[in-house]
Amino acid sequence: MRKKPPLKIADLVIILLAVALTGFSSFVAYVQPQNSICVVIQGASDQEWVFPLDADETVTVRGPLGNTVVRIHGNEAWVESSPCANQTCVGMGHIDSRGDWVACLPNGVFFLIEGSNESGYYPDTTSW
Repeated sequence: MRKKPPLKIADLVIILLAVALTGFSSFVAYVQPQNSICVVIQGASDQEWVFPLDADETVTVRGPLGNTVVRIHGNEAWVESSPCANQTCVGMGHIDSRGDWVACLPNGVFFLIEGSNESGYYPDTTSW
């Protein structure tokens, strides 16, 4: 029976580098920062945008009635203007907490705030 040759130093270094690279890749892929609150905007024709809540953005979303303008500024998001007749989405005002959402149903625009806060805990507001 033949004996297996012992592992050499280079073999051990390669194995350790592979394990470290795998661990680092997993960490980057699956761990979210604690303060990752973002605004997700969805349009009528499967359009979607994602911005951090602390961004300064103005997004024009095309819908069947025209353009709805969503504004993100100062850790808040709101509908600045919309072509719908009743303007309920504009009247919803500014939103700034995870789970808050605004919809312009006639124009097919929906946006919400997702993510976690500093403490990492939010109650499930959708069931209340």
